[in-house]
Amino acid sequence: MTPIPIRLPVAGLTALSTLDYPGRLACVVFLQGCPLRCGYCHNPGMIAPRRGGLTEWLEVEHFLHRRRGLLDAVVFSGGEPTRHGDLEAAIRRARGLGYRIGLHTAGPYPRRLRRLLPHLDWVGLDVKGAPADFDRIAGRPGVGVRHGQSLDVLLSSGVALECRTTVHWRDFQIDQVERLARWLARRGVRHYALQLARTEQCLDARYQRPVAGAPSRAELEQRLATLTPCFETLVLR
Repeated sequence: MTPIPIRLPVAGLTALSTLDYPGRLACVVFLQGCPLRCGYCHNPGMIAPRRGGLTEWLEVEHFLHRRRGLLDAVVFSGGEPTRHGDLEAAIRRARGLGYRIGLHTAGPYPRRLRRLLPHLDWVGLDVKGAPADFDRIAGRPGVGVRHGQSLDVLLSSGVALECRTTVHWRDFQIDQVERLARWLARRGVRHYALQLARTEQCLDARYQRPVAGAPSRAELEQRLATLTPCFETLVLR
């Protein structure tokens, strides 16, 4: 039987990563298109949606065949990978080749995420900010509510989960970072990562300029040290 064609707009492929799936050697498949408009986004060329061609996923699948036994996992990232209807079929194909499956998502499509959960081994959930700040940081009204639904789904699923927040001091005060971390810990998040936003090639040019009075990395590390007991793992990347 001829496999059903899979259409995914593949924007890039990282052949080997030790960072994108904790504890595993993984490749990362980047999918084009994102509904969010985060000012600090350093990949604005990946935002505009498009329909995938018939050969794009096929080329990735051929790569996965060749790397069996050398890689442990495939991570689907973006953009926002869950916006694509053929993602589940691609995940099934990759699992059929023996790979663990990871997903990077900001959670804007909770119903689609729920359908994917039986096929996922690990999820990295982008937490743009606290519920009251989420839409402002993400640049899209209403997405914070859907993200909250995705967080609920993930916490009740049993799938390995890491929450992560990109910190740009145009969006945060240091006290807000601490409050967000404590809120996530109370929700039941056990693995949390923060990363300082890159300031080159941002979607919004204002995010490329220095922020007066921004905390130093050392100040943030000192504040995070007080939060270490709240999580099994807490890292600053």
